Amino acid sequence: MSKAIFLDRDGVINDNTKKHVNKPKDLIIYDGVGDALKKAVEAGYELFIVTNQGGIEMGHLTHEQLQDIHHKMEEELRPYCSFKEIKYCPDFKRVSECRKPKPGMILELTEKYDINLKDSWMIGDMDTDVEAGIAAGCRTAKIGVKNKLADVNGANLSEIIDKILKNS
Repeated sequence: MSKAIFLDRDGVINDNTKKHVNKPKDLIIYDGVGDALKKAVEAGYELFIVTNQGGIEMGHLTHEQLQDIHHKMEEELRPYCSFKEIKYCPDFKRVSECRKPKPGMILELTEKYDINLKDSWMIGDMDTDVEAGIAAGCRTAKIGVKNKLADVNGANLSEIIDKILKNS
């Protein structure tokens, strides 16, 4: 069994504070993300993206546009790491098992890749990310405003990864 880090995308990998990321040109990766993810890979973690993308259901972007955004993200981060898989939930209004805080995306990847959840982490910037990680059975980390239920809290992905590796 392997260990993994499940990462939310918006607010963790890239900045979405000024504009929703609906086109590749809107994707602005935070400074330090590549180096932080490289450290995680070197420590033996497989990387996955698990992201709510309700903009698809809302009509703000298509599945194809989202694939283009993810392709840009992967290309920019390729010198540092690669993602085992990028999973997204296109739902917004409809009841869905994949939309966080439900753990559907994490559990599906766990089964597919034989991941040990007890040695794995969900990192996000929203309370729903923490809730999804807890529901899945992995440890959790929250970026930004502190969440008392998270195992680790920090200002950005670099700080979170350093804390995870220190506690491993």
